Amino acid sequence: MNFPADLKYTKDHEWIRVDGAVAYVGITDYAQSELGEIVYVDITTEGEVVAREEVFGTIEAVKTVSDLFMPVSGEVIQGNSELDDKPELVNEDVYGNGWLIKISISDPSELDDLLSAAEYEQLIAK
Repeated sequence: MNFPADLKYTKDHEWIRVDGAVAYVGITDYAQSELGEIVYVDITTEGEVVAREEVFGTIEAVKTVSDLFMPVSGEVIQGNSELDDKPELVNEDVYGNGWLIKISISDPSELDDLLSAAEYEQLIAK
């Protein structure tokens, strides 16, 4: 499993990468491996402000559908439109082209409540 040290993680298995004024959000390598083959990503909140830990969409695998939770409060600027035709990018490149949404963070201090890569690894080892 791969957990890049430059990302922050949630207990719900999302990651966030801050890039200047915006941040990218996706699911972790662990989450995609547990879900299996991703067949559909449904982002229903583009253009909306979503609070931390609220649902911003769903991800569907062959066997299940899972809610996606905001790691921090912010406006969903954009969903990853590449996933419309190629949802398997989440499985193939979970921390790169498989990102789910781009957001504008409302409260950067909420990032301090997220897990480091080492803390996330400890969480899933339990």
